[in-house]
Amino acid sequence: MIQTICVCGAGTMGSGIAQVAAMAGYTTLLYDVDAAMTQKARESIEKNLASLIEKKKISAEDQTAILARLSYWSGDGLADCRADLIIEAIVEKPGVKEALFMRLAEINGRQTIFASNTSSLSLTALAEKIPFPERFAGLHFFNPAPLMRLVEVVHTPLTSEETKAALTAAARQMGKTPVSCKDAPGFIVNHVARPYYLEALRLVEEEIADFSTIDRIMEATGFRMGPFRLMDLIGNDINYTVSCSVYEAMGRPQRLRPSPIQEAQVRQGALGRKTGKGYYRYEQ
Repeated sequence: MIQTICVCGAGTMGSGIAQVAAMAGYTTLLYDVDAAMTQKARESIEKNLASLIEKKKISAEDQTAILARLSYWSGDGLADCRADLIIEAIVEKPGVKEALFMRLAEINGRQTIFASNTSSLSLTALAEKIPFPERFAGLHFFNPAPLMRLVEVVHTPLTSEETKAALTAAARQMGKTPVSCKDAPGFIVNHVARPYYLEALRLVEEEIADFSTIDRIMEATGFRMGPFRLMDLIGNDINYTVSCSVYEAMGRPQRLRPSPIQEAQVRQGALGRKTGKGYYRYEQ
């Protein structure tokens, strides 16, 4: 039974997942090698909880209890990353993720479940390189994690049924809607969503329409958010990385070719809401 959760990576996704876990009643540790990132995550979580009090969605007593369940570590604190479930939410580089899981496997017991929040990297390839691959799977949250209800529980051919069941139950306790899927390029959502982003970018490349026009049209036809507003929310670096990953994994089909427009946004640091500038400008 999962009672404690450790989230490795205190970026936007990691801090959001840690908040969700603590709100669901889990004793939660948030770790990042960068102390500044950990402090920023703490401030973000505290600000989010204060906002929930203002909106009367939680009480002051709830806030106190949630914060008491949260602890933060950075730098050399990886040795303290012991939990029933460890969720990795670090940079999308296979080698870095593999090294982290190898360290965590040394620190934790055989019963600990490991999960990756990767958006598109091959979980099977990761599972084959770490100890006890039967206790490893994907647990893919969507941004912003406290608000988005869907979670993909992604299993590899090596994942045990017990691991799948435990992750599904944990997602439900967090108030999420878990969807089980096999490891595949982009899993379900990112595979289906690629044309939404890429075709919109093609229209801009071909000067058929601009960002805001395409967004207005899509929103007017029933989409909650246009493709460019959505890419800014997700982060253009993350969205571009997923596009590249799916493109390569699918054998480089022309229809999934990553856009040079988004590549330029990433090079310029115009990553969207988190940097204050993407396809639109935002107040920080």
